[in-house]
Amino acid sequence: MLSSYGTLSATAKRLIAARALRSIGQGTLVVDFALYLHALGWTPFAIGSVFMGGLAFGGLLTLFLGPLSDRWGRRRFLLTYEVSQLLAAMIAFLSVNPIWIAATAIVGGFGRGANGSPGPFAPVEQSWLAGEVTPGLRGKIFSLNTALGFLGMALGALVGILPGLVNHGHPQAWSYRLLFLIVVFGSLGCFVLLFGARDEVRSADTCKELDEHAHHSRRRLENTLLLRLVGVNVVNGLGIGLIGPLMAYWFKLRFGVGPSSIAPMMSLAFVVTALAALLSGRLSHRFGIIDAVIWPRLMGLILLLPMALSSSFVWAAVFYILRSGLNRGTIGARQALGVSLVGPNRSGLAASLNTVSMMMPFAVGPIIAGLFFQAGWLLPPFLLSAGLQGGYLYLYHRFFRTHAQGAA
Repeated sequence: MLSSYGTLSATAKRLIAARALRSIGQGTLVVDFALYLHALGWTPFAIGSVFMGGLAFGGLLTLFLGPLSDRWGRRRFLLTYEVSQLLAAMIAFLSVNPIWIAATAIVGGFGRGANGSPGPFAPVEQSWLAGEVTPGLRGKIFSLNTALGFLGMALGALVGILPGLVNHGHPQAWSYRLLFLIVVFGSLGCFVLLFGARDEVRSADTCKELDEHAHHSRRRLENTLLLRLVGVNVVNGLGIGLIGPLMAYWFKLRFGVGPSSIAPMMSLAFVVTALAALLSGRLSHRFGIIDAVIWPRLMGLILLLPMALSSSFVWAAVFYILRSGLNRGTIGARQALGVSLVGPNRSGLAASLNTVSMMMPFAVGPIIAGLFFQAGWLLPPFLLSAGLQGGYLYLYHRFFRTHAQGAA
């Protein structure tokens, strides 16, 4: 897979490098942001509401940004994202006012753990990268992109241990605030990388078939596939949203541990996930994207309930680390399939629909989980999530098993 990296264009390498750099700050905040809000005295419902607000805001932006970037180019949108991240992180560093914290968290998507993707601008990144990679290599390169994002998050998660080194492992709110500077400097570095990337806007007419009837037939097939993608993603997004964004908080409530325990565990999970993403890229190239997604996700689903029912932090951490690799290691392969369901002149639209159909139901999950947590019920979100993720795997295999070869 690394040999494939050597054949990439300079622009593709800049995009992948930016993801790796961006992911460091994200890895830090996925460990510490919910714990920071808890240290400020926020309730579980309030914490879940902020996560929901950020995801909903991002989902609305995502709906428009991918198609707009198909017409107006990609670079200007990603540069705008980096500026918004820099400003949001600076305000969060300077203020503890709940209104400002909530506003910056919603704009910045703090604590989501997006493995280096640029939040609501992710479709722009995906379509830009897809345009720099031949369809036959997309599964491998998108998986490599995902892997480097998770390695950056692993490094960031290790940095997230720092607040846990004060006050006997139960830090006060002030010790978390310096971590926002990591996001500030990361955004500056990403801005420099992306500013030097080449962005060629593709005409919508360049990819039309010469035969008008064939063109319309292809467009109808693409629309059908996109509708299927939206449907399965709604199920998957709600299932993952019930447990994903608040996992660090769940460990805090379930076992009474702080950053000094959660950060190393999550860092190791991100390393394992990065390795799994690289393996997923190889599997997708050899066996096809569908098998490279279905079987790891199924094994991850089997581990979900043992993790939730674990009687000790150590066992729960072991199951979490294994599930992380099996579940999230398939992200690159799923992204590659999404952008390969349509022609290159609609890749931004496809990436937007792929992302927003996950993000909007994903946004509902944290507030539902927060209500359960506030009532002291820590198990029901996992039971609901297991049922939804099982339904997603069935639908994903049924809908796309015959449409994945071109993306492998």
